[in-house]
Amino acid sequence: MAFVTIRDGEPPEGIVSRFRAAVTRGGILKEHKDRRFFRSKGEKQRLAARRSARRRRRVTSR
Repeated sequence: MAFVTIRDGEPPEGIVSRFRAAVTRGGILKEHKDRRFFRSKGEKQRLAARRSARRRRRVTSR
């Protein structure tokens, strides 16, 4: 769970931007989008394999 402690004299815009950054770093929106629709176990494995292959291609191309 992402949370932000309010600092003294901090404007509301600053609080919101820090909260957005915390949500992004935590991967909360990405996880929500992944869980939005049901995915079978096989489909999850295929997606994980695709992500892994993409990651490997990025690392080896550097």
